[in-house]
Formats: sequence, structure tokens, C-alpha cells
Amino acid sequence: MTEQVVAEDWVTRLADEVISEAERRGLRGPIVCASGISPSGPIHLGNFRELITPHLVADEIKRRGIPCEHILSWDDFDRFRRVPKALDGVDESWEEHVGKPLSSVPAPHGSPHPNWADHFKAPLLEAMEATGIEVRQISQTEQYRAGAYREQILLAMRERAAIDTVLAQYRTLEAVADAQQRATGKRRRHDSTGRRQATLTEEQAAAATEAERGSGAATEDDGSEGTAGYFPYKPFCSVCGTDFTTVTGWSGDSGDGSHLLTYVCTRCGHSEQVDLDTFTNGKLVWKVDWPMRWGHEHVLFEPSGVDHQSPGSSFVVGKDLAPLFGWERPIGPMYAFVGIAGMAKMSSSKGGVPIPNDALDVMEPQVLRWLYARRRPNQSFDVAFGPELQRLYDEWDALVRKVAAGPEGGAQPGDLAAHLRATSVATATGVRELPTTPRPMPFRTIASVIDVTQGDEAQAVRILSQLEPDNPVLSIDDLRPRLDCAERWMLGYVPAEDRTIVRSEPDAELLAGLDDEQRESLRLLAQGLDEHWSLDGLTHLVYAVPKIQRGLDPSAKVKDPELSRAQRAFFVLVYRLLVSKDTGPRLPTLLLAVGADRTKHLLGR
Repeated sequence: MTEQVVAEDWVTRLADEVISEAERRGLRGPIVCASGISPSGPIHLGNFRELITPHLVADEIKRRGIPCEHILSWDDFDRFRRVPKALDGVDESWEEHVGKPLSSVPAPHGSPHPNWADHFKAPLLEAMEATGIEVRQISQTEQYRAGAYREQILLAMRERAAIDTVLAQYRTLEAVADAQQRATGKRRRHDSTGRRQATLTEEQAAAATEAERGSGAATEDDGSEGTAGYFPYKPFCSVCGTDFTTVTGWSGDSGDGSHLLTYVCTRCGHSEQVDLDTFTNGKLVWKVDWPMRWGHEHVLFEPSGVDHQSPGSSFVVGKDLAPLFGWERPIGPMYAFVGIAGMAKMSSSKGGVPIPNDALDVMEPQVLRWLYARRRPNQSFDVAFGPELQRLYDEWDALVRKVAAGPEGGAQPGDLAAHLRATSVATATGVRELPTTPRPMPFRTIASVIDVTQGDEAQAVRILSQLEPDNPVLSIDDLRPRLDCAERWMLGYVPAEDRTIVRSEPDAELLAGLDDEQRESLRLLAQGLDEHWSLDGLTHLVYAVPKIQRGLDPSAKVKDPELSRAQRAFFVLVYRLLVSKDTGPRLPTLLLAVGADRTKHLLGR
């Protein structure tokens, strides 16, 4: 691959660290960057940071011509911990599946997928395809049941006393930290919405917490102490399929080379002796499982959330446990929370937290990638679903123009890097540009036209094609996917009370009460519509009317408080006559959408 020089940003710096670490360790073969996700519930936009952060770092390493692989480890062999609340297709009957592997739990009613894990994996895989994220997927169910970790399991059983000693030290630290937090009235969070939960409704915050509680990472499992001592391995019961099991016997210390484990299930009462040389229906507890996999996959870079880096948590403990499996803990930043702005207005969420596909409903893939690429992992931010979305598109379009203008455009090095990472990905043969909207008209303009036309796509496209008479839209496909994003946002996410309804008849009472100056302003506006019938022309016209009335040059740039007040009053008057509100879509866009004849009719001309 041809090396592509990228301006320094947080991705560049992390890639430098990873390459330097690989050299320090004397590693051979591709550098491995890893993500780990538990499909225990909706994989939301906070979880997406776990995926896109290693993707961006691996992508930068590949751009330099260095072999690198991004793996996605599905923790689908984690236990099903509780039945989520307010999840479509799920009822109290799922209670019987608590304790089973996620891959053994039935999918929600109506799902086309064979099990719970696959049901929640599917939307993320669709989002990955749309955003250009390529990984090597690893199913922990398949790994464990194929016996891929047999040697590591037996090693952990041999070293269980050493493991227990390490964990005991951190259990003390964790208990102290919890006590301090309780004393100060603070409660530790183990979810990806954390600090930002105040932006969600109570029901949505509960859904976010439920989504996180399903993963092994959330509860920081470290094993159990039974009558036979500490064991870092949990078998699933051969009868009821759950992990409500306690190890009661182990022959591995006898010196005869056997690896017989005896367990009893507290749920169904079944007791059994299994041979770990052949038994594959169990797994290492989370705090041992994660460092084991670092060594097995030779992971060099993996970020983790705040919950993993608190005292006694898995990433911290993993530093001491990874060497038992012949490896060092990977390097990787702690990533901050991702919040939601305007989510309370989302009609499609049905009380849950939004997933990447929800964002892609209203955002072009490049815009979503840019949200994560432009901020360091330890910076929290909000994903906008409310009015802020329009401003986000404005900022993105401004950046695109700066980049297109070249060195004279004024884009800063960090902006250039974030734009590059948002719009292209490294492949085995070079750098691939992600598909984009051929004619990216301003998002707020498209949304306003869709608003005024009440979702009539044909009429909306007709109006949009008039915005630039010298360069008309030749095909509706030239406006996609931005047109579809704007349409879904306006029709599905904007509350009805915020929509724009154009009057069907003039407001006779308002028109009758106008003074001479107001009537003259409407006459000037109506008189100039035909001559100025384009977006730029109408923009000039609506600002020119108050100037003309004051004897000023319509094209002059005048800073005068009195003129500014007159312009605001004129705009309010036109809005009231057209949509019975003081504000609305940008006035030139609204006029285009309403049409010249209907506008004149509503203005009483």
C-alpha cells in the first residue's frame, strides 16, 4: 500500500505509540488492534466508540504500509444476566434463560435471527458495512466450544491460587473505592451513557443501563470461592444450560495428569463430573478471560471504557494477569462517554437508546465517522438527533469546502486529518473513498423543503431543482443519501408541533390591521418575487425590502440597529402571513417551497 501522509492528530499519535510498542516487544507479523462487544442488548452509540477507535488507529497503520489487523471479538458466550425491560418481543418468559450463554438464548419474538446474540449483532454489522469498518470477527461461543482455549483454561486452573492472590489485592482496592464513593454520595457507573444520562428520559436511561448490564464487562466477574477453593472457570450446566454452578471438586492437583472437574448446579440440582480435556461447555470468568485472549490473539492495542479502568476492574487487573498467559497488557486509551442530544424527540427509539443505525438514518456515513474522528477518545460528546443536527451538517459542509479549496481554504491540520478519516478507508490495495452525495445541498434547506411540502418527495425535488437555476438537479439520485436522511429526520424525528404548516387562505384579520409601512413592504416583496426567483435572488430580496423602504442601497452592507429591528419585524410579518408563526424555515427557502403565486395570495397581493 502506498504510504499516505496524514497531518498529526490523536489517531496519528496513537498509531505512533502502537508501532513503537510493536518494535519494543520485537513482534513479528501483523499488528493486532482489537474491539470487544457483548451482544447482550442494543449495541448503542457509546459501544460504537469501542469499535471505531481501533478501526481508525488500524486504518492509519495500514496507510503507512504496515500490516495490521482489526479484530472484533463478540462476547456471545457471556451469560444472559437479566431480562431487559421495555424491549419489543421480550416478556417475562425469558427469565428461564438467565444464566445461559447469549448465543443459547432465543431471539426476541419476530426476529429472523436464530438467537439473542445474533439478533443484536446484525444491526451493528449493517452499520459497519455502511461506514466502511472491516474486521475479522471472532465468536467466543465458537472459540470456547471448539476447544480453542483448552490449554489456556488448564493453565488458569493450575495457576488459580496465583490468580486469586492477584484478584484479592484488587478486591480490597475496589472495596475501598466503593466505600469512598458511597461516603461522598457518588455512585459508580458501569454503562456507556454514564455522565450523559441526564440528557435522556428516565425510561431511556433505564434502557441504556439494561443494555450494559448484560455484558461480562459490566459486572467484572472474577470467579467464585466454593468449598473446593477458588476457581477461575465456570461450567454451564449440561441439563438446564445455565451457569448457576459451583465447582465442588478438581483432580488437577492429584498429580495423575487428569483434569476432572465436578460441579453442582444450584438452579436444577444437577451434579456432574466432566473432563476438561474434552469438555467445552464452560468459560473462564471475565477478569481472567480478557487477559487470556490478549495473549491468544496477540493484541497490541485495545481501548476500554471508564468502567474497565476503575480500581480493581478488568483492564487494571489484566496488567498482572496477562503475563500468566505469556503476554503484556495491550496499550489503549480510556474512552469517554457518548451522550445523546435531542433523543427525547425521537419517535423511532421506542424508549430505547439509539444505535448506530439510528444515527445513519439521519446522518451520511462520513458525518457519523467524523463525529468520532474529530475528538480524542477521552473527550465526551453528544450525538445530535434534535435541531443541533442541522448545525452539524453546516459544520461538515463548511469543512468540506475548506478542504476542497486546498491550502488557501483555511482548514487546520487536525481538520484535514479528521476529514480524511471520515471520507476514506485503507484497503489491501490502496485507499478507498466512501460513497457520498453527488449534490450535497444544505441539509437544513432540504429539511425545510420536505417540511413545507409535507413529505411530497416529487414536489420537494422540483423545488430543490429550482434553487440553482444555472446548475439544476438532473436526477433525484444526485441528492441521495442526504435527501433520504433529511426526509427521515423531518418526518420521523421532528415533533409535530415543530413542523411547518403553510396557510391555505390569507389571514384576513392580520392583513386588515396592517399599517402603511407594512403594506408597502409586502408590495415590494410580492413585486420582486418573479424577478428574484432563486435561492440567492430571494435571499437578496428579503433583506433588501427594509433597506429600500429607508432609501438605502439594496446591496449595501449596513450595520444599523434600527435597520436590524426593521428586518426582524418584516420577517416576523411574512412568517405570520405564510405559516401563522413568528419563525420557520429560512425565509428564502420557505418562499421557494410555497411558490410565487401562492405567496402573493397569502400576502394579500
